[in-house]
Amino acid sequence: MFYWLYRHLEINIFQYISVRAGISFFLAFIFTMYLMPKFIKWAKAKKASQPIYELAPEAHKVKAGTPTMGGIVFIFSTIIATVLTAKLNNFYIVGGLLTLALFSLIGIQDDYKKISKEKNSAGLSARMKLFLQFLSAGIVVSILYYLGHTSDLYTPFYKYPIFEMGVFAIVFWMFVVVGSSNAVNLTDGLDGLATVPSILAFTTLSILVYVVGHIGFSNYLLMPSISMAGELAVMGAAICGALIGFLWFNAYPAEVFMGDSGSLPLGAFMGYLAIVSKSELLLLAVGFIFVLETISVMLQVGSYKLRQKRVFLMAPIHHHFEQKGWKENKIIVRFWIISFMANLIALSSLKLR
Repeated sequence: MFYWLYRHLEINIFQYISVRAGISFFLAFIFTMYLMPKFIKWAKAKKASQPIYELAPEAHKVKAGTPTMGGIVFIFSTIIATVLTAKLNNFYIVGGLLTLALFSLIGIQDDYKKISKEKNSAGLSARMKLFLQFLSAGIVVSILYYLGHTSDLYTPFYKYPIFEMGVFAIVFWMFVVVGSSNAVNLTDGLDGLATVPSILAFTTLSILVYVVGHIGFSNYLLMPSISMAGELAVMGAAICGALIGFLWFNAYPAEVFMGDSGSLPLGAFMGYLAIVSKSELLLLAVGFIFVLETISVMLQVGSYKLRQKRVFLMAPIHHHFEQKGWKENKIIVRFWIISFMANLIALSSLKLR
């Protein structure tokens, strides 16, 4: 809508990505702040609360009855804010909207199984969830590839591509999107733990897509130049605004959980932005907390299967620290600090090349 005002009414201020990104940020924030209390009231009335995992630390028992599926609200707010502010004829924006929609639908189906009459904390089977995730990721990244998105692979702090992946980029990108989606999902175990690192990651990735989409900045900073990619900064700003609104209700002690309907699309869109900005490998730093949580689960499962011994007291690693006696809010804030520092390192790659 705001870009239409520029095109048809010649309100020139709306031609700038930075202006529309600011508007999308506040629109998504306002939508989330307005809709979330209504959703919480509805969810409580419907008893839409996720069963607490039986092996979770004892302190988690008090969370029973907390509404889940709050991700529906901030994903919806992000989509509406994007539709109102971004260029909808930009295929990167269409791909981003498709990513959020498809992965949110998977999450909604998973959450619904958890809150339905069976109260099954497992939700969808792991096999079915992975199948749907790879199918959705395959649709999105195939569109990117066949519409001409470069398949060159870049590494942080080096200005030239390592090599050109060709059609194999589709497979690699699918793993980036699905891996990122599941990493955020694993991290979403404490109040606000996944929310703030997601805000920091989307801030970094929005800066990166803006830079690669701006020919002047990309040439100056020796980054790849990708026409039209900068428009995704509008969408990145929208999801940051929506998440800040969600944090108001998700901060410790949480009034609502995001559920898989929020964590799965968050991670998938994170992977999508990394692909578009040619920061697939840099995503390891941008989403360091999510990577750490995922590795802790892989080490725990692998060690137990091979040696019948555990590496951590409990995985993901945030539960390990709970078992060691750390208070939940201390774990959360310390993980936020680590995420902030990791994103500063990631942003330094803009100049150190």
